Amino acid sequence: MECILSLYGVPCVFSCRDSKLLAALVENLKRSVSYAGAFLLKDKPETDPLLSGSELDRNEYEFKGKELFKRLHEVGTLAQVTGIQGNQVMLVGHGRLRITEMVCEDPLSVKVDHLKEKPYNKDDDGIKATSFEVIATLRDVLKTSSLWKDHVQAYTQHIGDFNFPRLADFGAAISGASQLQCQQVLEELDVYERLKLTLELVKKEMVISKIQQSIAKAIEEKISGEKRRYLLNEQLKAIKKELGLESDDKTALYAKVKKRLEPNKEKCPSHVLQVIDEELAKLQLLEASSSEFNVTRNYLDWLTSLPWENYSNENFDVHYAQTILNEDHYGLMDVKERILEFIAVGKLRGTSQGKIICLSGPPGVGKTSIGRSIARALNRKFYRFSVGGLADVAEIKGHRRTYVGAMPGKMVQCLKNVGTANPLVLIDEIDKLGRGYAGDPASALLELLDPEQNANFLDHYLDVPIDLSKVLFVCTANVVEMIPNPLLDRMEIISLAGYITDEKMHIARDYLEKATREACGIKPEQVEVTDAALLALIENYCREAGVRNLQNQIEKIYRKIALQLVRQGVSNEPSSRASVQAVEHNGSKQTFVEESTEVVAEGQIAAEKKDPATHEKIGETIPEADEMLTTLSSIRSPRAKVQTFDPKDKKTDNLKETDASKTVAKAVIDVSNLTDFVGKPVFHAERIYDQTPVGVVMGLAWTAMGGSTLYIEAAQVEQVDGKGSLNLTGQLGDVMKESAQIAHTVARAILLEREPENPFFAKSKLHLHIPAGATHKDGPSAGCTMITSLLSLAMKKPVRKDLAMTGEVTLTGRILPIGGVKERMIAARRSGVKTIIFPSSNQRDYDELTANVKEGIDVHFVDNYSQILDLAFGTNQGTEK
Repeated sequence: MECILSLYGVPCVFSCRDSKLLAALVENLKRSVSYAGAFLLKDKPETDPLLSGSELDRNEYEFKGKELFKRLHEVGTLAQVTGIQGNQVMLVGHGRLRITEMVCEDPLSVKVDHLKEKPYNKDDDGIKATSFEVIATLRDVLKTSSLWKDHVQAYTQHIGDFNFPRLADFGAAISGASQLQCQQVLEELDVYERLKLTLELVKKEMVISKIQQSIAKAIEEKISGEKRRYLLNEQLKAIKKELGLESDDKTALYAKVKKRLEPNKEKCPSHVLQVIDEELAKLQLLEASSSEFNVTRNYLDWLTSLPWENYSNENFDVHYAQTILNEDHYGLMDVKERILEFIAVGKLRGTSQGKIICLSGPPGVGKTSIGRSIARALNRKFYRFSVGGLADVAEIKGHRRTYVGAMPGKMVQCLKNVGTANPLVLIDEIDKLGRGYAGDPASALLELLDPEQNANFLDHYLDVPIDLSKVLFVCTANVVEMIPNPLLDRMEIISLAGYITDEKMHIARDYLEKATREACGIKPEQVEVTDAALLALIENYCREAGVRNLQNQIEKIYRKIALQLVRQGVSNEPSSRASVQAVEHNGSKQTFVEESTEVVAEGQIAAEKKDPATHEKIGETIPEADEMLTTLSSIRSPRAKVQTFDPKDKKTDNLKETDASKTVAKAVIDVSNLTDFVGKPVFHAERIYDQTPVGVVMGLAWTAMGGSTLYIEAAQVEQVDGKGSLNLTGQLGDVMKESAQIAHTVARAILLEREPENPFFAKSKLHLHIPAGATHKDGPSAGCTMITSLLSLAMKKPVRKDLAMTGEVTLTGRILPIGGVKERMIAARRSGVKTIIFPSSNQRDYDELTANVKEGIDVHFVDNYSQILDLAFGTNQGTEK
């Protein structure tokens, strides 16, 4: 396009890819016919804008003949071919042409007419002014763009006489305009209009040049500013170094280490000081850019950051500690007693000694929170880390410093974080340690948790002994059997069996409900959860030993209440005010009033007149009140009733006139509407039979989630002379299957002794089943229960309905001790058992239980099975508690 517009002698080079056209040009040049027409192709409407330049060129050269003729602009340039080199053709423009018709298709030849500018007046003021502005604009562009200077120089060599048309063509040619804009200039024969088009193009070019200049200037200033700042900083450093105001990196690091070490230098052990001095001396010989320098610097940071023999002041006040423990936890008297014993020993000795305590129990009983309470009671720093799934020894013992990214172990990190050498460290989930390719973490913990060894605990990264003898370690585990025996031997086990219903009630009232209400932003006067609802929640939804699920259910209740309050327009922000709100529900109008106004049903009013003390339990005793309160707490209930007010009532009128804000009456959650908040009950009564059938006996079992009851059922399949057998079902483990075989043998011996003429076992095929067949069961403690079930079937006598028993039996009929006495007691109370049979060896475990666990249950301790037989079917002869 530059050639097309740069008329009158400015040469340009074009690339010709059409071989026939190139051959024709060469032939004409040889015959001294050196002129050709240069025309611009029109843009194809369906051209893809994403095509590259090479793809577009290839498409243009594919056009031939008529198709190519149709795509040519009518106006082009008469160009002289001055030379051909390969496929490069040099052209010089001389004038304008217009196509009239096509002569030949291949190569394309056309007839043209020569075009002249329209006559114009050289003295016309408009033409002069426009041309002068074009020249002035070109001068401004030449000042900012050196690229245009070459174009101007080439033009001035061939331009010849100056005139206005040539100025317009030149200005448009050297501008960065698009092909279509340049074609418009080429087709314009009116000189004045052409000058205006050119002026517009060069003005745009001037704007672009100014923007380019400003961008270049900004970048240059930025680069020069950064370079200048860098040079000044380097000069400043050199000046400060000459004046002694600043030292190099190594000197500054040396001063930093000394400054950090100075306050604790007297407490720091001598062997640690020696290592620090050696590392500082080595640091002076290392280059700051070397990797060894960074390793040494990090090592010194860790050595000087640890609290060497820096102990916090402990609080040995037993009464204060007991107050703290009672504030945070209800019950758990044995755990609290052990902590108070530890504090008392420290009080008498004047100093404390590190211990390793392991709290074992089901999930949710408060093992982790107990560790936090102990730290608060002792005024020790608290640090917790979990080892559940830990499979890398380096997490305990640290990495060697030769490794990239090496770090100390958890214990060293703990000491640095807490800043004292006698914190309380809680090691959570110690029964879930993993074992991978990087070693056995349980073995690495032996040194950490051994009171005889941890006074000189050696971390691989520090490689200097650390005294951990003053650290109080508290470990938590769900099942101590999963802990390796060597590690278990170094701990003092404190079992948390779980909570009975009474304890859960107190925990829910005093701890969980209060914390949940505050977390949900609900005021105490806005909601009430009755004792009956809490009891139903515990017995029908949350039977596990802990209280975590109970907390989740209470949170679920309060979240739903919060949603209802917000939907009713209640806001507990300080600016909120109480008011009356009418709510339309199921076609009836229900009125909610401020808390000070009593909204009650007639039955409730009558009950309060009779006995004011029954106000708190009104939801338990009066169904009408239950229904009314259900509506206040849940709009969804269609059976709820609300006492409506007489419009003439002065109290109601005053209430409506004085307040315009919104609030509702207290929402009461009772047994009747509990399912609206937490859904259907998850658990049902564990007692399957109201009256125990023949061959069925209730046993007591221990599980990782606490205690549970299980029935053992025996049935006679058929009678076959001399072919008695026993079939077992219920997904029993190997130990339990062996117990069943022992029970079968002992039952036959006892029946032979008591009823010699009874051939039941010799002639019967028996089936012994333990329900909940989807649950795996194993353990020896069901031996005596199995014997009782078989003998009940053989003698056709049912066992007492309120009786449960547990104990391992030998072939001679001796009763061996079992574990988990408290868990089994809790399970018995939950199932309504009144009498329990335990082995005599467990009497001491029973005596250590608190009174509220033993309340209401008769416990008999037996040595041999004959005593169980008498208790189950005859007179009570066991030792009763």
